[in-house]
Amino acid sequence: MVEIAILAFAVLVILLTIGVPLPYCFGAGLIVMTTVGEASMRGMMLWGFSQLTNPVLLAIPLFVFAGTIMSISGIAASLLDFVNIFIGRIRGGLGVVAAISCAIIGAISGSGLTGIAAIGPLLIPEMERKGYPRAYATALVANSSILGLLIPPSVTMIVYGWVTDTSILACFLATLGPGLLIMTNFSIVNMVMSRKFPLILDDPMPMKQLMSEASKRTVNAVPALLMPVIILGGIYGGIMTPTEAAAVAVIYSLPVGFMIYKGLTFKTLLESGKESATAVGAILIMILFSLMLSQIYVMEDIPQMLVDKIFEITDDKVLLLILVNLFLFAIGMVVNDITAIILTAPLLLPLMSALGVSPIQFAAIMGVNTAMGGVTPPYASILYLGARIGKVKFTEVVKPAMLLILFGYIPVVILVSVWPDLSEYFPRAFGY
Repeated sequence: MVEIAILAFAVLVILLTIGVPLPYCFGAGLIVMTTVGEASMRGMMLWGFSQLTNPVLLAIPLFVFAGTIMSISGIAASLLDFVNIFIGRIRGGLGVVAAISCAIIGAISGSGLTGIAAIGPLLIPEMERKGYPRAYATALVANSSILGLLIPPSVTMIVYGWVTDTSILACFLATLGPGLLIMTNFSIVNMVMSRKFPLILDDPMPMKQLMSEASKRTVNAVPALLMPVIILGGIYGGIMTPTEAAAVAVIYSLPVGFMIYKGLTFKTLLESGKESATAVGAILIMILFSLMLSQIYVMEDIPQMLVDKIFEITDDKVLLLILVNLFLFAIGMVVNDITAIILTAPLLLPLMSALGVSPIQFAAIMGVNTAMGGVTPPYASILYLGARIGKVKFTEVVKPAMLLILFGYIPVVILVSVWPDLSEYFPRAFGY
């Protein structure tokens, strides 16, 4: 079965490489395991559908829907205006606005695509008008969007917690420290790089006028700022489960979008529902097939065999952590974050446990590596979307994006692997 499992994995990777849709790739690997191997497709289908009825998974479509509503309702625009009035007037401040705004949006939507979709059309033209190169502005907003996958709540951490039977709330908090550190790094890198740009700075505003404008924008942003407060406060206050919080996010965003910011109409709401349903349908089909394939691997004891083989090569913890990070980085370059987690978490968790890495720290390791795949070619879905929204060639966006990854992201990947407290401090502080 080990050879058959390797064959199934090879088929999966080949199909992914040539661009076959993700659900069919996992379906092909599943067919190999059930036709060449001895796995029962009927039993796996029954087991897979029973897993999809887990209420935890209901949080995914709800968070996706809430994020889509937020993008078109004016909630994101009000958050952008709020952040911009405080730091947008200093040199390089507009780039810092991008990073912080995407982090706040990540605390609402749980998705990496929402930030670039909501902030990109507003901020990229404004950054270009202020003297930033359009390709750099696009790369910065796209890279900052991955904070939505790390700042809780996070859809990927919901999937990781479900697959590995780890507390989802602990997984949310595990990526909070790395997410905040990446946001800070992006802000610092932007401040350094902005020295090279011929930026146009607004004239200083008189203090009285500045205070008046800040007060006005703060009042306008209060309904939007209450969203992460309600969601995160409800979850960590023990009032709501993540699924209930996702439902509250949708319910709260409707009157705010319709009556306060007035960017939401019945037509755009229907379009948001269709867009969310299409995205979630593809995600759940992919989850079904990939989960079935992973379960067959677990039933055949392949993860433990993999651990034994790896320890035959080396038992050095640092070297193994480097290899795991390189493996996750490579996986993230060819598949999306959810796929990577479902495919690799059950395989690698026994190895991490053998190395003394807790499931919570491993959640952060997986989170930062798979999120980075969203802006790393060839997959780079967030970067491709950013190039379309920013109306620049993809090849022009790659260089500044790689600089941000090299100086803003890679250091955090290293830290989260060698410094457990970066990922475990917040879960421990909340009793997880």
